[in-house]
Amino acid sequence: MPMDQTLVSMKVEMAANVAEITLLGPGKGNAMGPDFWRELPLVFADLDAETDVRAVVLTGSGANFSYGLDLPAMMPNWAGLLDGTGPALAEPRAHFLDHLRRLQQAITSVASCRKPVIAAVSGWCVGGGVDLIAAADMRLASADATFSVREVKVAIVADLGSLQRLSGIIGDGHLRELAFTGKDIDAQRAQQIGLVNDVHPDKESTLAAARALAAEIAANPPLVVQGVKQVLDVSRAPQVEAGLRYVGAWNAAFLPSGDLAEAMRAFTERRPPEFTGR
Repeated sequence: MPMDQTLVSMKVEMAANVAEITLLGPGKGNAMGPDFWRELPLVFADLDAETDVRAVVLTGSGANFSYGLDLPAMMPNWAGLLDGTGPALAEPRAHFLDHLRRLQQAITSVASCRKPVIAAVSGWCVGGGVDLIAAADMRLASADATFSVREVKVAIVADLGSLQRLSGIIGDGHLRELAFTGKDIDAQRAQQIGLVNDVHPDKESTLAAARALAAEIAANPPLVVQGVKQVLDVSRAPQVEAGLRYVGAWNAAFLPSGDLAEAMRAFTERRPPEFTGR
C-alpha cells in the first residue's frame, strides 16, 4: 500500500481489516485535480491486492466530501479542445479521449476493487464526487449532505460513470431527473430515492456508522464477500464499460461548443450562463 507521505490527494489508514481513505484535495472542497486522478487507481489496486484489507471506508476531509472536478487544475489537459485555442481537430480530440479514458478507469478502480467500499458523505458531493460514490458499494450520508449530478449546468454530458452506474442504484426516472436538471438534492431526498442507505445526524456519526458497517463486513469470510461482489457485478460491469466508451466518444466529438465556452466564461465571471444550443 502506498505510504501516506507519498500521497497528496488522499491519506490511507488501517484499523483491523478496514482501510479508511480520506480525500484531501488539495483543491478547495477536496476538488479532484491531477494528483487525485493519478493516485486513486494506484491506491485501490493496492487495496485490492492487500489480503489484510477486507473492507474500505471512503470519506472527505473537512466539511465536504468533494466539489467534484478541479476545473482550473485540469484545463491544461484539454488544450486546443475546450479552451478555444485551437480548431478542435482530430488530434486534440484524440488526446482528450485518451485523457478521459484514464479518468474513467480511475473511478472504475473503485468499482472493480474486490473489497466492499462504503462512502461516508458529508456536505457537498457534486459532479465527480457523485461519480466516485456511485462506484462505491454502499453510501451513507450526514443530514447536511447535498448531492448534484451537476455537469449539465456547465454544458457537459456527465462522462465519468454517474449516468452508467446510478440507474442501477436509484432507478432510471430519478437518474434522468437529476441528470437533466442538474439540481441539488438533500440527504433526505437522497435516501428516499435510494442513493444513500442511511442518513445520520452529523459527519462524526456518519463516519462511525460507516466504520461499524465495514467492521461487520470484515468479520465475514473474506473470499465469500469478494465472491458476492463479483457475482453481483458480473452483468453490470460490461454494461457500465460499454456506456463509458460511448460517452467518451460522444464527448470527444460533441463537447466543444458555444454553450461550453459560455459556461466557462460565466463561471469565471461569476454570473448565470446564457445557453443558445450552439
